[in-house]
Amino acid sequence: MTILGLDFGSSSVKAAILSNGRVRGKIVHGHYQTNFDGIRAEVDPQSVLKGLRDAIRQLGAAAKKVDCIALDAMAPSWIAMDKTGRALTPIITHQDRRSVDIAHQIENRIGKARHLKLTGNRPIPGGISSTTWAWYRRHQPAILKKADLVGHLTTFLHRTMTGAKITDPSNASFMGVYSTLTLKGWNEELCDAIGAEARLLPEVRDANRIGGKIISDAARQFGLRAGTPMLTGLMDTSSALLLRGAAPGQLLNVCGSTDVLALCTEHPRPNEHLLTRAVGIGRKWMQVSTIAAAGSAMTWANHQLFPDLAEKRFHKLVKKLARHPAISSVRFDPYLAGDRTSLDQKTAAFTGLTLATDRHQLLGAIVEAIAEGSARRLPLLRATGTPMHHDVLLSGGLANSMSEVLHRDWEGDWKFTKVDEATLRGLAKMEPRD
Repeated sequence: MTILGLDFGSSSVKAAILSNGRVRGKIVHGHYQTNFDGIRAEVDPQSVLKGLRDAIRQLGAAAKKVDCIALDAMAPSWIAMDKTGRALTPIITHQDRRSVDIAHQIENRIGKARHLKLTGNRPIPGGISSTTWAWYRRHQPAILKKADLVGHLTTFLHRTMTGAKITDPSNASFMGVYSTLTLKGWNEELCDAIGAEARLLPEVRDANRIGGKIISDAARQFGLRAGTPMLTGLMDTSSALLLRGAAPGQLLNVCGSTDVLALCTEHPRPNEHLLTRAVGIGRKWMQVSTIAAAGSAMTWANHQLFPDLAEKRFHKLVKKLARHPAISSVRFDPYLAGDRTSLDQKTAAFTGLTLATDRHQLLGAIVEAIAEGSARRLPLLRATGTPMHHDVLLSGGLANSMSEVLHRDWEGDWKFTKVDEATLRGLAKMEPRD
């Protein structure tokens, strides 16, 4: 079986032909961007569709010959659509923080413990999409009056390409109105808490089920074959986890701008400092701890503190400081991108500065904060009760340059198996079901 794999991130879609669990030929990219405006983080839906067209065009005729299409995407990626499938809003990403006040109101109404019990998560501003939905209901009600469908990016892609109104349990988990721990569907109590209309929500299907077939208009627009089956799809880290069969106890560490450490489990145990969501296939879940600014903190330091160093030389310096920490009074709070499990968003700060402080000490403090923060995640995941395998699947664009920092302080013996493009390759493990 040949599969057209589509992996949608925050700045591009990667596409490739997959066969027998492997990438055949080249991996191509179609680019777009996340737009930041103060506390807002948005992606233009049309730019995503253009990126998709560009990527498929690079694959050429092979894209029309596949047996099915499988996709994964970043999430949360909330969007509202009208009855024709046209986007009414931008795609709102997990980095968006416009809904802090509303997040508090949701938690106060439902109760912190009960919200955790129902959804597996606190109502994180932007990070759990019910907060964004409620923000639009309050501030842009005219837009939502036109809405016929609300979901994440995979839902928008299906509506555009197959006409289907669907999502999978992994995306549903981060919508904030889904019974994540039981997988029993959209939750009336959670919908009522934000005034959401259940009729606007998509059908929830397992990620490997056929969600729809490419319609004629989409076939012409994207260079595909009409009638090609398209799987429901799932969140990006779920796809990477499939490479190892999504076995309970498996750890996945995706090292990128955000560092994601995820544990697969069959018995989720919510914690206010973890994110909990379904894998998307069967009765398996992921419990996740993140460092919101890991690789992006290093990029910031390179640009702001060491603009004279090329990226390669800068990362050599980072590794040196990880191996030989600088003796300094300087400390760093590593919240340049906030905290994905806190309602009130934290900010970064240096302390312990003196007139003698130099830029190497500042960078050293960043390295130490990230290394220590990475190690602190392990006890949180152990507390879930699922024994952790010590063979960690390692992926992400910064896995090589950041591993010495992120894993330096992990206690015990660990094996890290690095797989390039794990998210895209994981799609090859999805066996289609009707």
